[in-house]
Amino acid sequence: MPRLTHDKTTWLTYAQLGLWGFFLYGFGPVVPLLRDEQGTSAAVAGLHSTGIAVGALLGGALFAPVARRLGRGPAIWLGLAGVAAGVAALGLLRPLPATLTAVAVIATFGMMVISGVNVVLTAHHGPAAPAALTEANAACAGMGILAPLVIGAAVDAGHGWRPAMAVEVGLIALVALAALAFRVRLPNAAVAAPDGRAGDRGGNRAAGRLPAAYWIAWVLMSVTGSIEVCLSLWTADVLRTHAGLDAGGASAAVAAIVCGMFVGRVAGGRFALRWPPVPLLLGALAISLVGFALFWSATLGWLAIAGLVVLGLGNALHYPLAISIALAVAGPAADKAAGWASYSMGVGFGIAPVLLGWVADGVGPHLAFLLLPGFIATAVLLTVRLGRVLRMARPAADPVAAPLAARP
Repeated sequence: MPRLTHDKTTWLTYAQLGLWGFFLYGFGPVVPLLRDEQGTSAAVAGLHSTGIAVGALLGGALFAPVARRLGRGPAIWLGLAGVAAGVAALGLLRPLPATLTAVAVIATFGMMVISGVNVVLTAHHGPAAPAALTEANAACAGMGILAPLVIGAAVDAGHGWRPAMAVEVGLIALVALAALAFRVRLPNAAVAAPDGRAGDRGGNRAAGRLPAAYWIAWVLMSVTGSIEVCLSLWTADVLRTHAGLDAGGASAAVAAIVCGMFVGRVAGGRFALRWPPVPLLLGALAISLVGFALFWSATLGWLAIAGLVVLGLGNALHYPLAISIALAVAGPAADKAAGWASYSMGVGFGIAPVLLGWVADGVGPHLAFLLLPGFIATAVLLTVRLGRVLRMARPAADPVAAPLAARP
């Protein structure tokens, strides 16, 4: 069984991903407030989400060349500096074009943080990387619980959302100072493999070439990302129309998903040390399906919320396990693979909500949500296929990658 060592590098990368989570989950409650300030429609305010998607694609394209030129550790710090600058601009500027631009800038640099943390943890922890990535995403979800509370408290106190978002800049500065004080330096390149190849853990592949298993994992991340974004955008409508919650209660209840994800990722880090990613991912998808069935069929608010918690428990492991497989099979092309992974999220986040909204216009949000079991079933098929490809592609002599597909 692999062992996960929580050294200074590990804790620092957890904190860095958590800083991104503070903005990501905190910005959702800010969008309606921006809409009121700017006097725009909901559709126009929703362009801020489009700005995040565009920025994510730009950040994914930039990460690999920046990491090659500066190193992975400096690329993460550059990403955090860009996030801080973008958040400051968002707080200072009020016109719609300016806030859209600020959000795109934040997402561009935020994607560099995500990509950098993923590859650093993968290289640093090797076989224990799935557990490390799961715990890192738990930190992200934990900050996702804290951020809306901070923003809500600031708004209730009459200070508005801007001072609360400024907390992000202070947290980034605090983590940077802590890294200096404790002399924590992130590795700039992948740790050398036992046979001397720097970071090549997938066999005799040419550097830069991504294998078939990576692209299956890429599509898998698109599908599971679709599940997450559809829940984020449309769950409140289902809770109002089918479970009897009022608008305020339905909006607050969406946090149940994030709470479930936080708990699932904290516990999932332990499971990821005992189980290989493929069967563990199949189990997580099964839990998501059970949670969806409970949520979708419930006509009582509390029962629907319980279903959302179960959904969050399952959803917690989708992305960490899929990205851990993708980066493990990428070998020496890990930086490139991390950058391309952002495009999978852009596809999921850009297409699925539009498709669900189009169906909901015709049949209502409750029936339209039956698309989600279809996404889950597709993810199951992709995961099964991924396991087969991994077993076929890995010779028995490969000591690191073979456990990805089957129980050791």
